[in-house]
Amino acid sequence: MEADRRTRLTPEQRRAQLVSLGVAALVDRPLEALTIEYLSGQAGVSRGLLFYYFGSKHGLHREVVRTARDSMLHATEPSQDLPPLDRLRDTLTRIVQFVRDHRETFFSLVRGAASGNAEVREVVEQARASQAERVIAVFLELGVADSELLRIALRSWVAFAEEALVESALNTEMPSDEIVLFLERTVTAIAASVENGVTG
Repeated sequence: MEADRRTRLTPEQRRAQLVSLGVAALVDRPLEALTIEYLSGQAGVSRGLLFYYFGSKHGLHREVVRTARDSMLHATEPSQDLPPLDRLRDTLTRIVQFVRDHRETFFSLVRGAASGNAEVREVVEQARASQAERVIAVFLELGVADSELLRIALRSWVAFAEEALVESALNTEMPSDEIVLFLERTVTAIAASVENGVTG
């Protein structure tokens, strides 16, 4: 950190550094405990500089969670050249790997979901919506009829998958392929139950 303090950073680099430190801090603290005072001490900069970049603690939280969201969505972008089920499995595999490789980034999203700030929760919901649309696209390609219930079910599965990833990928040494298989089975079962309920 001392080297960073001696190095003159551009405003964009300094802002990115502060956001990165904020993301990393969430490994061992809830989002609400990420304060301007704490981060200014970690970065070796004045509180005023953080207020200049983020406006408030809520502004800082929003940018930390937005950075985490964008990082996860980019890393788990579906491979469109794969058949639907292969694409689903590949995406789930990369999600599990991302969670294990970027613990703090994932935690910032999970903890952002419980934030008392509406803007932060909106950022998390945007991530969930994007992930849900990716999953919905798979099952529509497989011939499952589009319906409001299907979309509700698969959006709900995304929230379920987040908790499952915390409990399995972060809190145990369970093999990644077992986690992927579990997630694949649950989402497939949910889609099938909706289809059977609609057509049955």
